[in-house]
Amino acid sequence: MADDATTVAALRARVAGFVRERDWEKYHRPANLAKAISVEAAELLELFQWRADSEPMDPALKVRVEDELADVVIYCLSAANAVGIDVSEAVLKKVSKNEARYPAKDWRGRAWDASREG
Repeated sequence: MADDATTVAALRARVAGFVRERDWEKYHRPANLAKAISVEAAELLELFQWRADSEPMDPALKVRVEDELADVVIYCLSAANAVGIDVSEAVLKKVSKNEARYPAKDWRGRAWDASREG
């Protein structure tokens, strides 16, 4: 399965099947999944702690990044399953909101700065 051949629905179904086969639905509550997403995102972030931006990513680190990123996505898909959110619809809606909030003509080449928020 590759990005260009796998649908979000197929990924959600695969994750749901994995959870169901282990009878884990009782643990996959929104709050638990939100915590798990946070933990896995922190584990992903930890891989970059103390690394300079200019340091190349060696193959071993790339595998670890891939695993942690996959964990984040898996828990996000589990959360979507648990809450009944259409991921594609949610992402497209959020991108539209962000396009309105951060017009390209005003934001091209500028980093977001919390101090500018009002």
